[in-house]
Amino acid sequence: MKNIVTAALTTGIIGLTASAATAGEIAVIVKTTNSNFWQNVSKGADAAIAGQSAHTVSFNGPASESAVADQVSLVENAINRGVSAIVLAPSDPEALAPVVKRAFEAGIPVAIIDSMLAAGNEAYYQTFLSTDNCAAGELAAQTMIDAAGSTGKVAVMSYVAGVGSEIGRVGCFSDYLAKNSDLEIVGPFYSQSQMATALNQTTDILAANTDLVGIFGANEPTAIGMGRAIEQAGKAGQLTAIGFDGNADLQDMVKSGTLLATAVQGSFQMGELGVQAVMGVLAGETIETFIDTGVVMVTKDNIDSPVAQNVLY
Repeated sequence: MKNIVTAALTTGIIGLTASAATAGEIAVIVKTTNSNFWQNVSKGADAAIAGQSAHTVSFNGPASESAVADQVSLVENAINRGVSAIVLAPSDPEALAPVVKRAFEAGIPVAIIDSMLAAGNEAYYQTFLSTDNCAAGELAAQTMIDAAGSTGKVAVMSYVAGVGSEIGRVGCFSDYLAKNSDLEIVGPFYSQSQMATALNQTTDILAANTDLVGIFGANEPTAIGMGRAIEQAGKAGQLTAIGFDGNADLQDMVKSGTLLATAVQGSFQMGELGVQAVMGVLAGETIETFIDTGVVMVTKDNIDSPVAQNVLY
């Protein structure tokens, strides 16, 4: 269990653990299956159960991150079929809270990954695993200031408004720029995690703001669409572009210079440590209530280093 079996459980968890099943299906439910980021979570989940036969892992998610009702249904279905545990990346902090409470009432331990549930629901899940999204947003902002300077316009290309990861990541990026520079923020604009939408939005923004000095794409599909728009406009290398996440498309954009950098989360670690955490709960062990899965700012200079290769996918 590495370093995660160290801290006391929060109020209410010990009673749940005693009634939970000790073996069986662990349902990993993510925001969408149509993303390399979430597929990498699946790989981590598979790694967590390798070499043992007590548990199996199922992997599912809706067709898009904005299909919140579909994700709620997937969690309900998992509860109804009596899974042993759930690892969940909630697409909406409010909409997923009632079904997580229902899992708790059914004695099914839950690990939340990537994005938090709405405040007040902490008693219904056992641990939260995520990048420190606020710290990641601030790191991206400082990287922007270092490269673009302290004055000018920076466009913020976000994904789904109100999602926990977006609130921390984009909010802290914007707040950090406001406190530490005179950079003017254009946006944020919301792609709904659709690459084509981000491409079209970025194309329009580049045309309307020829004086941009920087642009930030806050998740994988948004950053890919942003990067492609920059390339199509012939502006690669002419402004400081920073992405988020680390699939092959974004790696190529860093290598070509379209992106100065991309902030890469430990998506594999979310799946691996999330499944390990709920297996620990099922075994009666204690786990930390927050597990930081980390972030690495990947640039052309460090992309081939072990620290970057360990998080790229």
